[in-house]
Amino acid sequence: MIGFDLTEENLMLEQSVREWSAVEVAPQIRQLDREHRFDKSILKKMAALGMLGLCVPKKYGGVGMDYVSLGLASEELEYVDTSLRVILSVHLGLNCLSLLTWGNEDQKLRYLVPQAKGERIATYGLTEPGAGSDVRGIQTVANKKGDRYLLTGEKMWISLADVADHFLVFAWSDLEKKKARDPSGLTAFIVEREFEGFVSGTLTEKWGILAGNTGFFKMEEMEVPEDNVLGKPGEGFKIAMSALDQGRYTVAAGAAGLIRACRDASEKYAKERRTFGVEIGRHQLVKAMIANMESTYQASRLLWLRAGWLKNEGRRNTRETGLAKWFSTEASEKAASDAVQIHGANGYSDEYPVGRFYRNCKGAVIYEGTKEIHSLMQADYVLGYRVDKATRCELPKYSEFEK
Repeated sequence: MIGFDLTEENLMLEQSVREWSAVEVAPQIRQLDREHRFDKSILKKMAALGMLGLCVPKKYGGVGMDYVSLGLASEELEYVDTSLRVILSVHLGLNCLSLLTWGNEDQKLRYLVPQAKGERIATYGLTEPGAGSDVRGIQTVANKKGDRYLLTGEKMWISLADVADHFLVFAWSDLEKKKARDPSGLTAFIVEREFEGFVSGTLTEKWGILAGNTGFFKMEEMEVPEDNVLGKPGEGFKIAMSALDQGRYTVAAGAAGLIRACRDASEKYAKERRTFGVEIGRHQLVKAMIANMESTYQASRLLWLRAGWLKNEGRRNTRETGLAKWFSTEASEKAASDAVQIHGANGYSDEYPVGRFYRNCKGAVIYEGTKEIHSLMQADYVLGYRVDKATRCELPKYSEFEK
């Protein structure tokens, strides 16, 4: 039997995040965006609500809620601003859930527990100046020296680069395989900001997500203990792709929130603005744009909910999550563009939120797999050219959480 009802726990979480965002962030977001300023206090407030460990089991410092709750929180946060959802994406989706999936018990106790409690902030370091979608093109290397690795390289376009305490970093540990572009030569490392040889900086020349922190970090023969290898040496590529299954999920749910925000702002303006003697909502082409926002919002929500259900069941969801991310982010770009159009000249001003929505939505069509890459992936699934293989470690299903 198929059910579409959220649990009481889901509904309470959805409402609490909605109310918190409306009170704590919405009143100041326009000013933060104007000033290109990231408010660090938001992290402590999110931690106090348990959002930073939302779907991490209680035994590891989390709240122990299901993966659908992560999607609900992502949607509600991006309804207010993309910068909020990005925090959840990189800290919880990409980093914490990777530790939960691939980490040994010692790593979970040392890193996952304080991260889930919000005592330490975490992020994800894959993209480089010369390598984004082409993961095999990264140049960061890790040379083994006794019981340590020496990491050298640079990561770019890293969310929370200036404020994170822990970083999940990917590097070539086998230089021969690097030459051959063999991904089994990549290894994942847990890196601390305090490690000698680590420096970070801020990227200020951004077009969108101006209220968020985006930066870079460099490593120069930075010593990383062998105990900080996540998974096994050579499993870095698999871990990176596994992490993206969780990150893309939050991006998809967030994009649904952005579509809903565009819809609501457009509905409000369409009733206030009058042309030719009537509300502009009476004009057929305005109705068509709002109708499209509604249809794509509902479709986007169903797609990410399906992916969340699969995660709860412990079933592989790379295909479904990728489809949700691709569809929802493209739909959010269209919704934001139409919202600006409905607002006319006012949409070009930051007096209204739709211009910010338009600037913010574009990033999600690019990161964690461009729309072109996702279209190719979905075609390959249909044609039978792509089949997902089982990995050594899988995200634990929700029923395995200790209540």
